[in-house]
Amino acid sequence: MRWNRLLALTCPAMLVAALSPAGAQKPTFFDKAVKKIEAKFEPAEAKPGQTVTFQIVMEMNKGFHTYPTMQPEKAAENFVNIIKFPKPGDVIFVGKLADPKKFETHAEPMLGIKELHVLTGTAIYTRKAVVSPKAKAGMVEVKLDLFEVMVCDASNCFPKKVPLTARFKVLEGPAAPVEKQFAEEVAKAVK
Repeated sequence: MRWNRLLALTCPAMLVAALSPAGAQKPTFFDKAVKKIEAKFEPAEAKPGQTVTFQIVMEMNKGFHTYPTMQPEKAAENFVNIIKFPKPGDVIFVGKLADPKKFETHAEPMLGIKELHVLTGTAIYTRKAVVSPKAKAGMVEVKLDLFEVMVCDASNCFPKKVPLTARFKVLEGPAAPVEKQFAEEVAKAVK
C-alpha cells in the first residue's frame, strides 16, 4: 500500500526524467534532499568484548524531511525508514535501535494521522554493538542488510535503498569483559 501511494506521487517526476535528453543528468530527488549520509562506529577502534555505538548520520537539505523507524500511531506506520542489521559476526548488535531524539510533530488529517514524527536537519540513528570476543585484530567492515529511507518535500516522497557500510579497527589484546547488560545476547551470538 505504501509503495502504491509513493509510486503515484513520484510517477510525474519519473516521466519527466524519461523524456529528458540522455546526456543531461540532473540531480535526483534524493540527491537534492540529502546533503550527507554515513554510517560509523564510535569509537572507531575497540578491543574484543568492548561496546561501541553504531550511528547512521543523515543530513537533510532545507525543505526536505525524513522519518524515524517507528511512529507513535498505527495510522502513520507507512511513514518510516527501515533498518535491518546483519547477523552476528565480528560485531554483535545488541539492544534496540534508537531513533533520533529531535523531531517535529505534524498532523495529517486527510490520512487520519494525528501525530506524525518528521526529521529535518541532521538525524542520527544509533544502536549499541559489542565487538565479538572472538574477533581477530585488524580492520572490520560491517554492511547493513538494509537501509531503506524515505525522503520528502512538502508534496512528494521518494523511497530509496541506500547501501551503508561502516569500518572500525579491532585492537590487539585479550578480550575485555562484556558489559553485564549485553552479556546474554553476546553469549547466544558466539555459540
